[in-house]
Amino acid sequence: MPTIRNSAFASLFLAILFALGCNSSNNQPAQQPIIGAGSTFINPAMTHWIADFQGKHPGVQINYQSIGSGGGIQQLKKGLVDFGASDAALDDQQLKEMPPLVQIPESAGPVCITYNLPELKMPLKLSGTTLAGIYLGQIKNWQDPALKKDNPGVTLPSTPIAVAHRSDGSGTTNIFTTYLAAVSPGWEKKVGKGIAVSWPVGEGGKGSEGVTGVVKQTPGSIGYVELSYATENKLPVALIRNQAGEWVEPTAAAATAAIDAFHDQLAQDVRTPVVNPPSSAKDAYPISGLTYLLVPKQGKSPAREQTVKDFVEYIITDGQSAAASLQYSKLPQTLAQQDQKLLAEIPGGGQQTAGSQGSGQ
Repeated sequence: MPTIRNSAFASLFLAILFALGCNSSNNQPAQQPIIGAGSTFINPAMTHWIADFQGKHPGVQINYQSIGSGGGIQQLKKGLVDFGASDAALDDQQLKEMPPLVQIPESAGPVCITYNLPELKMPLKLSGTTLAGIYLGQIKNWQDPALKKDNPGVTLPSTPIAVAHRSDGSGTTNIFTTYLAAVSPGWEKKVGKGIAVSWPVGEGGKGSEGVTGVVKQTPGSIGYVELSYATENKLPVALIRNQAGEWVEPTAAAATAAIDAFHDQLAQDVRTPVVNPPSSAKDAYPISGLTYLLVPKQGKSPAREQTVKDFVEYIITDGQSAAASLQYSKLPQTLAQQDQKLLAEIPGGGQQTAGSQGSGQ
């Protein structure tokens, strides 16, 4: 009998150890949140993407810091984040200073020119040369002849123009200044383009939120923000004349038309700017740009690496429909196919994130 009793106790002891072992493996500390940082341009869509992805992947946490493209690039360079987002693609020289990474176009949208002119009852019209003149400080009053020429028959106020711009490193600024450099030799020579420039005139605001605040609070002001920010704050947006001579409203569809106009160039290099498309693109909005996910080829751990890869796959597939509903441009099919090839350059750390729903395309 003692032998039987001892054997029973031994079996029970082993069963308890096994159960404890299983419980321990099933209750491992949750993976630390995935951290992304960068573009304020894409923040409204990113907020939706994160909520949707987390809902389909219990246990996954993703935090995105909307600090501007320049800030996101610096955070990624220092290894402080798992991915970045930038409206300015990194050139070959910049890539040499970064950890090995892949740049994946995630969406696109128009950069809107918004203004505070309560007296104006119809949309303001601006040609590229007039807009450059305003930001160069050469056009200082709303009744300047250049503005009257763009807006025939419209009564404009006789007030000074208050210029607003970004004070932080911004991909939105890169899109805007790339456009100004394309349409104005004077701007290209005196100011140039980039995520940060030396502004000839104006008041700076941090982030798109800051520029929006300056415009809302300053009568006679003009600024540039993403469509979602203008819509949310009920700010009017100007019609911009494209190379075809058409006055075009900033919409997601008009930005997609700009992307389509650079189909061949983007097939060669996804970093190609899509501003100021040729005259054949009659419906294209000329101040449009792509936003890029900057994803390291080697993550902080195999599990984090795979989660980031799954999240990127979601964004460039299922997430595109959500982007369109938030006034961002859905990627054309050809560019979406290029994204899949770029995604394949990220090795991934193992099995798909729990609850993965597949690509959806």
